[in-house]
Amino acid sequence: MQLKKYVLSSLVALGLALTVPLSARADATSGAIAEADILPGWRAPDGTHIAALRIRLQDGWKTYWRAPGDAGIPPRLDWGYSGNLAGARITWPTPVVFDQNGMRSIGYKNEVILPLAVTPKRDGRAVKLRGALDIGVCKDICVPQHLKVRATLPADVTTRDARIAAALAERPFSAGEAGVQTMRCRIAPTPKGLSLSLEIDMPSSGAPEVAVVETGLSGVWVAEAKTRRSGGTLFAETRMQHVAGEPFMLDRSALRVTVIGRKHAVDIRGCSAR
Repeated sequence: MQLKKYVLSSLVALGLALTVPLSARADATSGAIAEADILPGWRAPDGTHIAALRIRLQDGWKTYWRAPGDAGIPPRLDWGYSGNLAGARITWPTPVVFDQNGMRSIGYKNEVILPLAVTPKRDGRAVKLRGALDIGVCKDICVPQHLKVRATLPADVTTRDARIAAALAERPFSAGEAGVQTMRCRIAPTPKGLSLSLEIDMPSSGAPEVAVVETGLSGVWVAEAKTRRSGGTLFAETRMQHVAGEPFMLDRSALRVTVIGRKHAVDIRGCSAR
């Protein structure tokens, strides 16, 4: 039932986006609902270039995190037309949990800066960054946005950009930083997929605590996890299935659980058998 709700919500969001009048796609006073650009940043001593993708939204609009929840639309980013680029890794700042028509979505409001760790193909040379970004933005309606960004990242700039540094500081804590002792998991088959039960020995991140589970598997839907806490242990339960009904295998070491609390968030990788 929840998988049907997930698919239906995505179709409804896309349907609304395709049918809204042009007047609803932009604010009358300042243009587009969503705008994006690149903060060119600085070259680090190890040769990595620290830049950022900045997304700015009209007041009241939101966009989505990498794991957007049942009511969200996952972002897609393509750097395929860039020059001197070997790779670009995003550091995601801690997102906000929204309740949207009885379903949970996870993302950002108004503005978000996504730091990029850019690896040049050739050291000591500028990177010509060219990106195409597809995101969903929502307020009373949901609208898909296709945005293009471009910038030259010079090799000789070493002064840090305070805006990017602040966004890097907003990332979730690692398990070690947050005092996580261990994460144990139990996986069991269900008629349509797998169930997952987690026990995480960790200090509270501030109630209420939301656990977001990522499998690293394409096409595998994960239900909203139900969480509860008993002393120093957070319990979470969820289930998952392939959207096409295909069988799949779950790698415990590839599991990624982000606990989002009122005080902070924690990024936990891999679990041991329970």
